[in-house]
Amino acid sequence: MPSSRRPPVGRPPRSSAPRGPGSRGRPPASEMTTTERSRNERTPEDRSPKQGAPNRRASKQRRPKERSRKQQPPTERRRRSDLGARILVAVPAAIALVILIDLGGLVFALFVVALGWACMHELYRMLERWKPVTVVGFGALAGMVLAARYGGLQQVTEVAVCALPVLFLFVLARPQRGGGTVAIAGTLLGIYWIGFALAHGELLRELPHGATVLIDVLLGTFLGDTAAYVGGRLFGRRPLAPQISPNKTVEGLGCGMLIAVLAVYIAGVYQPWLTTGNALLLGIAVAVLGPIGDLFESLIKREARTKDTGTLFGAHGGALDRADAALFTIVAGYYIWYAVIH
Repeated sequence: MPSSRRPPVGRPPRSSAPRGPGSRGRPPASEMTTTERSRNERTPEDRSPKQGAPNRRASKQRRPKERSRKQQPPTERRRRSDLGARILVAVPAAIALVILIDLGGLVFALFVVALGWACMHELYRMLERWKPVTVVGFGALAGMVLAARYGGLQQVTEVAVCALPVLFLFVLARPQRGGGTVAIAGTLLGIYWIGFALAHGELLRELPHGATVLIDVLLGTFLGDTAAYVGGRLFGRRPLAPQISPNKTVEGLGCGMLIAVLAVYIAGVYQPWLTTGNALLLGIAVAVLGPIGDLFESLIKREARTKDTGTLFGAHGGALDRADAALFTIVAGYYIWYAVIH
């Protein structure tokens, strides 16, 4: 007896034709739209990636090369670029410094004040938690350099001595209480470390042949510093002071000291008024005190947890990073040359 059921209105009757293995879940051709029919009729060539789409197989072959290139440590490229950047900054700075030393007078004194303020700003920024009185530090440094220009060592000492009571009054006038001792200590560190050294540079410039001796001292200081850097990179094995500066090595120290002595000695060969003994004496003082000044600044940076004091000289770091060794060698050069000419 035929079934009295009718298919639902609007729904086509199910086809009893068997479906192939590849037609599972796919509607019959009669029910497909034109877009679906054209999609199923495409050949494998038509189903290939569109033109301009990235080839997955080719990209998979290129990925290991790109990844290995990224994973390679670029030590050599970093060393070359770092050394090249240092040279690009050092050569113009050295030429400008020689010109200013040769000019002398108030121009050189004002340059020394500006350099000292840059160094002192970087130091006080590292010691910010000590809350140093920056205005007293800047004023004392300028007064000491100008006293060296228009007076002498006695006037420089008088300015430095007067800085202490003035500093104490400024600390008392602060609204907040506490921390006065470390504020005084941090401020005086900048005055007696940076201010005294740069004032001695001005004093050395005013001595007979002082401009040339100052250039000799700075030449030995900076060439010795560069030789220590390069020698440590090439031959460094044993750390010099791992707790203060882990990158400094004994081999780098030896290279720097040798080049410092040779630089001052060779400069003295072309200066008839500078005897061999005096040139060697200046060279040895530079070779010994330059690394001490460098380690002194490294100790302060280690305590302040700072890598570079600033970015004024690009790859060389800040002004204090460049002047740290010279702040010791200039003072030694002044007293050695003062003793020689007297």
